[in-house]
Amino acid sequence: MILPIVAYGDPVLRKKAKAIEKGSLDVKKLSDDMFETMYAASGVGLAAPQIGQSVRLFVVDGQPFTEGENEEDIDPTLVGFKKVFINAEILDEDGDEWAFEEGCLSIPGIRNDVYRPEKVTIKYVDEDWNEHEETYEGTAARIIQHEYDHIEGKLFTDYMSPLKRQLLKKRLADITKGNVDVEYKMRFLK
Repeated sequence: MILPIVAYGDPVLRKKAKAIEKGSLDVKKLSDDMFETMYAASGVGLAAPQIGQSVRLFVVDGQPFTEGENEEDIDPTLVGFKKVFINAEILDEDGDEWAFEEGCLSIPGIRNDVYRPEKVTIKYVDEDWNEHEETYEGTAARIIQHEYDHIEGKLFTDYMSPLKRQLLKKRLADITKGNVDVEYKMRFLK
């Protein structure tokens, strides 16, 4: 089922999400709905707070970044990179910070360079409740870090300079009010 994506300004996006207890939630159904919602919005990651659920779950699929690319230009970290992360905890971030222009389905039409470390080590459980501890790098690490921020109540706009945020104040307010044109379902504050 395609769910509406919560727009910038909704308090759920600023809350630290709660851990999911095994059996308390149908994580397979939720993650399937989240993948469907993410694909409908042409995203590569989606966190549960973005659909209004303040729980520690996010889904990623880096495949769209590889489409239309020459084989030698494809980031190998994105090949087969489709996963569900439940109760994730970043254990380590390492390497040089590098810039990449990020955007967010909850903040349509706004993009900005964000500097993040090139590697991330993360502990999580998958939708079958199997535990994992893995290290990712490159664009895969970045997607994880961006979605992880969502379950921590942080947005990519938090990395912007105060001047840049001030310049975007009206556009961000318009998103909060629903004055935005998107090709996917969104939920706005009333």
